Amino acid sequence: MEDQKKLAEFQEKIDADIKIEPRDWMPEKYRQNLIRQISQHAHSEIIGMQPEKNWLTRAPSIRAKKILMAKIQDEAGHGLYLYCAAETLGVKREQVLNLLHEGKAKYSSVFNYPTISWADMGAIGWLVDGAAIVNQVSLQGTSYGPYSRAMVKICMEESFHQRQGYEVIVTLAKGTQEQKQMAQDALNRWWWPSVMMFGPHDAESAHSNQSLKWKIKRESNDELRQRFIDKTIHQGEILGLTFPDPDLKWNESTGHYDYGKIDWDEFWNVVKGNGPGNKQRLKHHIEAHENGKWVREAAIAYADKLNSKTKTA
Repeated sequence: MEDQKKLAEFQEKIDADIKIEPRDWMPEKYRQNLIRQISQHAHSEIIGMQPEKNWLTRAPSIRAKKILMAKIQDEAGHGLYLYCAAETLGVKREQVLNLLHEGKAKYSSVFNYPTISWADMGAIGWLVDGAAIVNQVSLQGTSYGPYSRAMVKICMEESFHQRQGYEVIVTLAKGTQEQKQMAQDALNRWWWPSVMMFGPHDAESAHSNQSLKWKIKRESNDELRQRFIDKTIHQGEILGLTFPDPDLKWNESTGHYDYGKIDWDEFWNVVKGNGPGNKQRLKHHIEAHENGKWVREAAIAYADKLNSKTKTA
């Protein structure tokens, strides 16, 4: 049983907004909760590259291809920052990757949907990255120092991704009738998966209460979801696009948009591995990891060689 005095002192630091650093004492549940959340975040960044890389060879211009390539490279970097943050908690990268490959770790369910048109590249940037920014800006204030600092850089780059995606949607919405329909179709398919990105309602979330108490999360799932909806609706309406929610309307008394019932059956079905792209995403990640094994081994061998030279010098 953990020392009650240490637990009390730990909570005092949390309540005073003092960052917890890797060498500080922390409850084991705090450490495990962080490992779960940070590694899931890292997996999402890496798996999230797959739906977009399909369009690298089909981008409509060199400019669009360069922007998309830069974005995918950014996502790879985000994943590496976050794996490094997880490693400060005493877990090895191979451990969290093995859990992913064994189906015991999760990543954001939104990346299991197919990208069937160029408009999807816009919808992912505008909606998926837009939802991610809402969540990640809040996480800049997380209580764990390495995670908080990683979020600062990630948020700067994600804001560019969101603007890039919105530019694609704006261009299509102002184009031909066929192009505008592409934008509308992408919005229809990506809206609800983006809304679901924030996770289940607070009352049904297994980790929310403890994460909020320890300030791993600073705001609840429903608070973040509402902020995303409120800031996104106007962006679509000024383009003449319609959101696929007949219950969506402004509520003067609350100062927020009311929205329809979320299809949680679909959400949990995808989370459990039964979405349209789950098996393919994981298969591709495992193959890429295995094919890159020789690179990791060569890098380790080179580092060991440098270290041995330093010791003998």
